[in-house]
Amino acid sequence: MEWLVYILVPMALSVVITPLLKRIACHLGIYAKTNQRTIHSGKIARIGGVAIYVSFIICMAVFMKADATMNGILIGGTIMFIGGLIDDMVELPPYGKLLFQIVATLVVMWVGGISLDTIRLPFDITINFSLVSIMVTLLWIIGITNAINLVDGLDGLAGGISAIILMVIACISVVEGRLDIQTMSLLLVGAILGFLFYNVHPASIFMGDCGALFLGFIISVISLLGFKGSTVMTLALPILLLAVPIVDTIGAILRRKLSGHKFSDADKMHLHHLLMQRFGHRNTVILLYIATAMFGFTAYAYIINKATGLVVLFVIGLIMELFIEFSGMISKQYHPILSLANRMYRKSKQLYYMFSKTNKKTK
Repeated sequence: MEWLVYILVPMALSVVITPLLKRIACHLGIYAKTNQRTIHSGKIARIGGVAIYVSFIICMAVFMKADATMNGILIGGTIMFIGGLIDDMVELPPYGKLLFQIVATLVVMWVGGISLDTIRLPFDITINFSLVSIMVTLLWIIGITNAINLVDGLDGLAGGISAIILMVIACISVVEGRLDIQTMSLLLVGAILGFLFYNVHPASIFMGDCGALFLGFIISVISLLGFKGSTVMTLALPILLLAVPIVDTIGAILRRKLSGHKFSDADKMHLHHLLMQRFGHRNTVILLYIATAMFGFTAYAYIINKATGLVVLFVIGLIMELFIEFSGMISKQYHPILSLANRMYRKSKQLYYMFSKTNKKTK
């Protein structure tokens, strides 16, 4: 039952700390601002991520042994957290946030020695990134960090998705014999769950960038811990776990590129916004939880049985692609599968008509 302790202790800390943060935010006037993209109203504190960070750091000091890797993760995570907290208070420009992300990533690579160096493909093919590994690692960590930040648009969404991802990583780490990753993942799950008591709809506090960027950073780094000298499928598993935020981020990039807008320009065409128009706030969050859990199950199933994992992945991927095309999430003109299905349907109708006509003539 040791794993339960790893969840309950940080959860209890987070439950106690979060209400204190609401008072501090109220006193300092740190509220989430309303604009065209937001869906909340009223003054809601936006530094709830502090509770997640503090609870996690305390429990890491208690339950984990310090080494170079852990030190690199905690120092880099702290830099990312500070950058997010400053942004929550004074709103940094995009390049300011990016600077914090680059520094945090370089620290975790330098101090923690964490990077993606090689990938082993089938048939004994090995790709050695060498110096390019720095750029690959930067892109991975910064990309996932911002992907988690982008889904932080509904009450409880980013926190819940992060908790599900971390629970699956903890389960996979048990199978792989990585108890260090399991412990770290469960400690962060507990810290998130304590915060979610106050963040589920209707939320009384938001995690803010200090929470979303910190969570994204830690998740991206934890996923990299198993990448050193990894196979291509091991590399694919974290991508699978993070499918919902990754798809949302790629959709945002393509959508804004096609419409001539900057990537930093906010809009209300994210996956959660589109679902909310149809299913409402609470149901949308639940649906995205289920989608994340299904992708997580696929990743876990692949480790247990490759065939089952691939079948489940194909079905889920097809459903998500069809939703993107039906909703116009990327563009009204983007519908490759629907267009192909429509052409095949028309072709089959033509063939059926020709076949029927030929039969009539023969009779």
